[in-house]
Amino acid sequence: AVAAVGRRFVGTAYVPGTLEVDGPEKLVVNFQGLDCVTFVENALALTRFIRADGARLLPSREAAEARYEALLTEYRYRSGLLDGYPSRLHYFSEWLSDNTRRGLLTNVGPQLGAEPDPEPIDFMSTHPDAYRQLSDSANLRRIRETEARLNQVPRLYVPEERIADIAGQIRDGDVIAATSTVPGLDVAHTGLALWVDGSLHLLHAPLVGEAVEISEVPLAERILRIESQDGIMVARPQERR
Repeated sequence: AVAAVGRRFVGTAYVPGTLEVDGPEKLVVNFQGLDCVTFVENALALTRFIRADGARLLPSREAAEARYEALLTEYRYRSGLLDGYPSRLHYFSEWLSDNTRRGLLTNVGPQLGAEPDPEPIDFMSTHPDAYRQLSDSANLRRIRETEARLNQVPRLYVPEERIADIAGQIRDGDVIAATSTVPGLDVAHTGLALWVDGSLHLLHAPLVGEAVEISEVPLAERILRIESQDGIMVARPQERR
């Protein structure tokens, strides 16, 4: 179901920074422009909305919007609670682990033989000028606290040279996070797994392609081609109401 919903976004424009709106942190819902993370979030939230509530709530636009906003908030914010800019799950490895902890996802890494990624996370705190909200010292302090906490727990990933070997264990609609070679950054790109003619591809919103698309080459080959990516994290959506 997640893969089917994700396919409906193919051709939607890639637009970076849609969540970086003026003023205090607030939930942004935007189907017209997506980046790689908001594509994944909306595909997951919309699938749950359709399967659990959609037809029943559609007669009331207010009720339908409120339910969808609640579902999207669950994925985007730590513990599903919007509490300022630092409560957003900025690092995608935490996005995965927090949603896994709350039963929205299952970490598939262990069954794929994933191994620890030893690189520490500190990109946001070491590049505060790249984030308008980090000019606020309180926000910067909370981001540093988050980074310190994340660095205490191993992150599991499948190195790029092993992706082809384990591809058969990945299912349509699994969340794929391409790990980053940039110092201090955990994940470089995200998308959804999609099998096409017997090959595992990536359904994603890439900067280069300018729109949501299905990767031209299989996932394993794609990761090997990109110097800034060196492996994947994999999580499986879970049935939730």
